[in-house]
Amino acid sequence: MKNTLSIFLLFCLVTGSFAQAPDRQQFIRTESPLIALVHVRVIDGTGAAPLDDQTIVISDGKIQSVGPSADAKVPANAQTLDLQGYTVLPGLVGMHNHMFFPMGGSPPMYSNMGSSFPRLYLALGVTTIRTTGSVAPYTDLEIKRLIDTGRMIGPKMHVTAPYLEGRGSFTPVMHELTGPDDARRMVNYWADAGATSFKAYMNITRDELRAAVEEAHKRGLKVTGHLCSIGFKEAADLGIDNLEHGLMVDSEFVPNKQPDQCPPGNAVSASLRQLDLSGAAAQEMIRTLVTKNVAITSTLPVFEAGGAPLAQAGIGAASALLNPRVLSVMSTDARVRYLQARARVSSESNYIELLRKVMDFERAFVKAGGLLIAGLDPTGNGGIVAGFGDLREVELLVEAGFTPVEAIKIASFNGAKFLGEDAHIGSIAPGKQADLMVVKGNPVASINDIEKVEIVFKDGVGYDSEKLIQSTQGLVGIR
Repeated sequence: MKNTLSIFLLFCLVTGSFAQAPDRQQFIRTESPLIALVHVRVIDGTGAAPLDDQTIVISDGKIQSVGPSADAKVPANAQTLDLQGYTVLPGLVGMHNHMFFPMGGSPPMYSNMGSSFPRLYLALGVTTIRTTGSVAPYTDLEIKRLIDTGRMIGPKMHVTAPYLEGRGSFTPVMHELTGPDDARRMVNYWADAGATSFKAYMNITRDELRAAVEEAHKRGLKVTGHLCSIGFKEAADLGIDNLEHGLMVDSEFVPNKQPDQCPPGNAVSASLRQLDLSGAAAQEMIRTLVTKNVAITSTLPVFEAGGAPLAQAGIGAASALLNPRVLSVMSTDARVRYLQARARVSSESNYIELLRKVMDFERAFVKAGGLLIAGLDPTGNGGIVAGFGDLREVELLVEAGFTPVEAIKIASFNGAKFLGEDAHIGSIAPGKQADLMVVKGNPVASINDIEKVEIVFKDGVGYDSEKLIQSTQGLVGIR
């Protein structure tokens, strides 16, 4: 009885502490009903050219005005920040931003980073995320609720349900569907629980995907997919709304591909190496996606981390793979696992050629009128961490041939548009939520300046980026 009472008291102490609002004030740089950001460069997220020496007035969490500092009327009672030499961008909208992280093992396991990831996303300027697949859906939904009610610090969250995976899953954290009826049940159950999107996975069948799409669309919800058993064109014909990872996972060009089966081994990557992007088959796939309004999510960082050293081919920088700021937020075990994984990576030049083709595909898709959105995918070999990977994605989009303003639009406004939130977030304009990132320097002149985040505004509250990062030191891989 004594032990039971002790456990009960300990439980009450822990849960009572968890329920209390965090000491958020220590992470806030500025908070006021009226804030003026003066003498700042503005990249508004729409793809428009940057504007120098602007003033942004924020009122009650929303953008009240944006205009030249020489003409700006700053309210006398506004808290004013002189940001000469800084650039303000819209908060990023991360569209492949899990709350979990790889923990190693065979078969591989994953665990939610419910403490570190929300702070890191926000710290690095990601003010909205779509979780794009969940391994702990109730946790994700509760974290969203705690953030929405001010009891946790983190980005706005759009929670995706557990994976819609067919038979043959490579990890036990995923339920394997038993058929179309099971897919319908899952969609309706998790929609009722609060999930707002769904993700089909590598071994789903066409009948299961069709059933999931039909049920989701009945409820006004969308389905994305990291597919293998189904090719991109097939998925588009089945009504899917979004496809993850760009060209890298499209299996439709594998010779003699069997219906509803993921080709074995390296068959997909081998077929893509032979693919002519200007050829009839690739162009027909792109036309189908564009015609059917299927968005593509670019997740270049996870491929950079898991492949050959790309710097030797002029893609990216070797330092990006061993970023000391990223390594410092990892636990010792997570850091060792990643460094060991990097040491095992082959320097195969064919991989570099494949990644360049993936980049070329994304440019061709956008040129054809397709909606490209962006995320980081913090899975792979453990080198991709919340927030840091989102900024790296923007840099790699520039490496892919997009201009800095185009890359920023892809990572902000396009994601908001896909979510149906572009009237509120995703760009800098009067009336929109003041979700902004303040960086030192000029990302248009040097895209790497996007990493120099100092303040992140979410609904008009300015958080100190470095303090949030410091609060997560050594936690990624633990919690």
